[in-house]
Amino acid sequence: MAETATNPNAGPARWLVVAVPYIWLLLFFAAPFLIILKISLSDTAIAMPPYTPVLEGLGALGDFVSQLDFENYTFLMEDPLYIDSYLSSLRMAFISTLLLLLIGYPMALAMARAPTGWRPTLVMMVILPFWTSFLIRVYAWIGILKPEGLLTVLLQAIGLLGPGEQVQIFRTDTAVFIGIVYSYLPFMVLPLYSALEKMDATLLEAANDLGCPPLKAFWRITFPLSLPGVIAGSMICFIPITGEFVIPDLLGGAETLMIGKTLWTEFFGNRDWPLASAVAVLLLLVLVIPIVIFQNQQQKVR
Repeated sequence: MAETATNPNAGPARWLVVAVPYIWLLLFFAAPFLIILKISLSDTAIAMPPYTPVLEGLGALGDFVSQLDFENYTFLMEDPLYIDSYLSSLRMAFISTLLLLLIGYPMALAMARAPTGWRPTLVMMVILPFWTSFLIRVYAWIGILKPEGLLTVLLQAIGLLGPGEQVQIFRTDTAVFIGIVYSYLPFMVLPLYSALEKMDATLLEAANDLGCPPLKAFWRITFPLSLPGVIAGSMICFIPITGEFVIPDLLGGAETLMIGKTLWTEFFGNRDWPLASAVAVLLLLVLVIPIVIFQNQQQKVR
């Protein structure tokens, strides 16, 4: 009360600080989403932009509702191509996230248990790939995984492949998984390291003194305490992987079906902006609704 009395601007300043994140979300999330939603409720047209305006010539709310067209969403539910794209994207995102967790957790655990002086260097080594363009790093994997690439040359040099044999994983789902795991590994390792590095080491010492085996201590102490990092890393990786376009397009083949490639085809190939916008809206709902439900459950548990 004394602070408010001596500084009358303290109250509005607090409100301004609180309002900044909401203004940011309004400008860069809500507004673009409403624009995409509006386009998804329109019809395709041979014009620029290639859709019929929804908000023109409205005399009443009834006129606006009468112009809305939900046939794009109906078409998505009826066409197996889009359903398969969603399911394939979710499957590849789930498998990729699981692989990232299996690879990233031991790395983060080793970093957290390394000597204190080594930890900043290890963190820098994890984020070092960010110093290079994402596109260049994906292109580098083309030179490694293509049939006559560096991987084939290496395996031939050590005798695992004959002179005429080649590694045939380029333009397959395996190449996509390799590219995704390589590209998103830092996003999994850093949240895990942050959670593991804060863990109290005396808990493991107490478990050891009480005769608890190391493996049992890991599952009873280390892993439960690192669950916030596991959840954060999994969410950070799963959400963008679901809509990934660059890696499937460069490393995947014609049979690699992901919703990001479908979106690009509809926007730039077929120029069907309303249908592509409907695909984007449904993708957002598929990702946001489970996250909101999970957060509500977590708040109830707390």
